[in-house]
Amino acid sequence: MIDQEGGRVARLREPHWWPGVPAEKLGVAGDRASYLAGHLLADDMAAMGIDVVCAPCLDLRVAGMHDVIGDRAFGYDPQIVASTARSYCVGLAAGGVQPMIKHMPGHGRVAADPHDVLPSTDVPLDLLRGEDFKPFQALRDIPWGMTAHVVYKAIDADWPATQSAAVIGDVIRGELGFDGVLTSDAIDMNALSGSHEERARLSLGAGCDVVMHCNQPLVTRRAVAEAVPELAGDALRRVSAAAANRSARDNSFDRAAAMFELQDLLDMSA
Repeated sequence: MIDQEGGRVARLREPHWWPGVPAEKLGVAGDRASYLAGHLLADDMAAMGIDVVCAPCLDLRVAGMHDVIGDRAFGYDPQIVASTARSYCVGLAAGGVQPMIKHMPGHGRVAADPHDVLPSTDVPLDLLRGEDFKPFQALRDIPWGMTAHVVYKAIDADWPATQSAAVIGDVIRGELGFDGVLTSDAIDMNALSGSHEERARLSLGAGCDVVMHCNQPLVTRRAVAEAVPELAGDALRRVSAAAANRSARDNSFDRAAAMFELQDLLDMSA
């Protein structure tokens, strides 16, 4: 698994790996461009044995909000986001890689970056249901999903989604109908508080199946690993189901032709 969206969120970059395309450009270029971008990115990842990427973002781009999402979003319109993100997911799967939809249930309406502080939003639930939730509902069949480190005051004024039983149980599992593997966003981000072990326990206790823990010294990673239980119950069922549904990499994929077609589509939509 790797956090490789393409664009500014890419852990593997040139000259060895294709940098991908920001989702915003794909939202303008359309479904075919999104499919090709997903397939091209998957082609690189699958060649190294990576079979899950933490992409795409289904968050809306919301005017006036923090740019932590920004061009990582496919657009402002929930229907465009759902359609182009679906095409991106199909492209990833064609390349032998499983997608992960994020950040559930929608990260676009925040004025702060969770890498630095805990963001919150007081947007009414009806607006969230009418816009932000829509792409996640449309792609609820995707095998992996990631939570948002965001407090949704209309749902749970005390806890961010990652650590909120109400957001995970009532909204993500309930209203959105998502039954894939649910992972936290990185628990070492400053949005969360307490020791890293406590952050992990709270996230799992709220309903996450697994926790994401990144960029920390080995001693801290060992402490978190020792603090969490082995996979069991629904979490094990979901991970096993995702693993069983992995698709093989398409070895007949014409990478050069796909790259040429994608660039042509991007040029026409610029």
